[in-house]
Amino acid sequence: MTAHVPPPAIKDETQQTRIDLAAAYRLIHRLGLDDSIYTHISVRLPGRHDRFLINPYGLRFEEVTASNLVTVDLDGNVVDDPMALGINPAGFTIHSAVHAARTDAMCVLHTHTAAGVAVSCQKQGLLPLNQWSMQFTDRLAYHDYEGIALDLDERARLVADLGEKFVMVLRNHGMLTCGRSVAEAFKLMHNLERSCRAQLAIQAAGAEIAPLSAAVASKTAGQYASFYDKIELKGEPDTEWAAFKRMLERTDPDFVN
Repeated sequence: MTAHVPPPAIKDETQQTRIDLAAAYRLIHRLGLDDSIYTHISVRLPGRHDRFLINPYGLRFEEVTASNLVTVDLDGNVVDDPMALGINPAGFTIHSAVHAARTDAMCVLHTHTAAGVAVSCQKQGLLPLNQWSMQFTDRLAYHDYEGIALDLDERARLVADLGEKFVMVLRNHGMLTCGRSVAEAFKLMHNLERSCRAQLAIQAAGAEIAPLSAAVASKTAGQYASFYDKIELKGEPDTEWAAFKRMLERTDPDFVN
């Protein structure tokens, strides 16, 4: 597979965005959250409201690199496609909807994991049972399943359901997170996935669940939100994201190519 070398004119910020998005794809694969060539992670190009990067349709997530990402506009026009593979239409529908409606959603991450799909099929959805899941208290949106996301008119309903939240359960389908950065979207999905797995394990055990008050759940959600805001709004170092990327530099160093 021949690597595409970005032209020298690409700004440092854009190149770093490409590297971070490629890192997220590799991490989602490494953690077992990918689904063959399906599901997607997209990120808005710095300084552009109308263009975003997404994976080439047909590559597995462990094959994604900073230079083979596809640039697409909000109308579905492919602007740059180094491998001439195009994009998944269903991915365009979901991701373009969020990017067009939410200027704060720099990155959008969508998964179909066994745990995520299982929880998305439960009428009550994600329950505030533990520290991981309590961070999503009053911060979780739901969107009803309408079939494979190929109909562009679903976009209006999807963004209406999402509102101003950063995390959404796609009922009977999977999970979606947004972030003010690639790192934030990834960390939210990492914790959301662990919340789903823990919920299924608790339910399977059949033991009596220790109750948690709504006040404690709300407090915990606020504490998590404060951690994210310190990084995204105040510029504090994101030590967790840096640690994940160091892991990739040891095991998947070609993601930056």
